[in-house]
Amino acid sequence: MVRPGITGWAQVNQGHVAGISEVHDKLRYDFYYIKNFSLWIDLVILFKTVIVVIRGSGAK
Repeated sequence: MVRPGITGWAQVNQGHVAGISEVHDKLRYDFYYIKNFSLWIDLVILFKTVIVVIRGSGAK
């Protein structure tokens, strides 16, 4: 249902994670995206991704 890509709901909301508890939180974002799949969420992801690219904040 969800195709892989360079960004996603979990990535724009949490960014890079290293700890186990952070991975669980990121997985919750992924499940939220799957449950609430819509064009609106995709547009928000696109907008937030552009902001990160322009500002460089959140990039690793």
